[in-house]
Amino acid sequence: MKVKNFADRLLDAIDSKKNPSIIGLDSDFARIPAFLREGFKSRFADKFAAAGNCILGFNKTIIDAVHDIVPGVKIQSAFYEQYGPAGCRAFLETAKYAKGKGLIVIGDVKRSDIGNTSKAYSSAYLGKVPLFGSAQPGYDLDGVTVNPYLGSDGIRPFLEDCEKYGKGIFVLVKTSNPSSGEVQDLVSGGKKIYESVAGLVNGWGKGIVGKRGYSSVGAVVAATCPGEAAGLRKMMPRAIFLVPGYGAQGGSAPDVVQDFNSDGYGAVIHSARGVIFAYQNRNKEEEFGTAAREVAVKMREEIVGAMKKKGINPW
Repeated sequence: MKVKNFADRLLDAIDSKKNPSIIGLDSDFARIPAFLREGFKSRFADKFAAAGNCILGFNKTIIDAVHDIVPGVKIQSAFYEQYGPAGCRAFLETAKYAKGKGLIVIGDVKRSDIGNTSKAYSSAYLGKVPLFGSAQPGYDLDGVTVNPYLGSDGIRPFLEDCEKYGKGIFVLVKTSNPSSGEVQDLVSGGKKIYESVAGLVNGWGKGIVGKRGYSSVGAVVAATCPGEAAGLRKMMPRAIFLVPGYGAQGGSAPDVVQDFNSDGYGAVIHSARGVIFAYQNRNKEEEFGTAAREVAVKMREEIVGAMKKKGINPW
C-alpha cells in the first residue's frame, strides 16, 4: 500500500484545525512548575527517573490542552537527551502520546552524517530498523530537522525514508540564533551560503512532491528573518517552511506572513517557551495547561489575522 506524502498529511492537519502554527515541547525541566517537580521527586528514588517522568507528565498536560487547536508539535530532543535513558524514554513516550491525539510530530534533532551513519539516524527517527528478520520502527516520528553541512551524502538516506515511509524533513537554511550569519551569510560563488542551501533544498525536494503541490523536503527559516524569507520563498516554492522564533524570540505575525505562498500554505509557525511556560505570567502554576491553551489560541488568531490582512485566506 502506497504511503501518504508527508506534506499532504501536514497540510491536511493544518486545514483540519484552520491553524498553521504548532507548539514546541522544549520542556526545560527547570522551568516546569515547582509543584510538579516536587511531586515526581517524592515518587522516584532515582533523580533521572523523576525528571524524565516529570517532563512526560508536563508534556501530556500541554498536549491535552492544545491538541484540538494545533495540527502538531515539535519536540526538541536536547531537553530530553540530557537526562540519559529516562529522558530518551520521555521523548519517545511524548511522541507516542501526541500521535495518539492525532497530532503531527516533528523531532527537532538536527541530525546528519555520512553513509551508513546517516542511514542509522534516519532509520531511528523516520524509518525502520532491521531486527531478527523483520523491520521495526524506532521513534517513528512524522518529520525531523536535519543539518545540510555534510551535503547530499548526509541528506540522501533521509530522502529515501521520506519517500518510502511518508515522512518529512526540514533542512536548516536560515536560523534564528544571533551568530547564524557567521556561516549562513558568508558569500561563495556570488551567493550567500543560506541561498546556496536553499537551492539544494529545492532540488532535493523535487522527487517527493505530494498531490497538493508541496514537497516532503522543507526548510527551517526563522521568523526573525522576514527580509530573507521573502526571497527564500521564491527560491523554494514547493518547500514547507518550519518557522521558529515566533513570540519569545521576537518574531511577530506580520513577520511570518512572508513565509506563506499566495495560496495560504507553505509555512508552519512554531512557538515553544512562550506557550508551554505561559503559566509563569499567571498567579497559579497549577493552571499551566490552561495558560498554554490561551496563548496557543491567541497565536493562531494573530497569524491568521495577519494573513487575512495581506489577502491570504486559505479557509
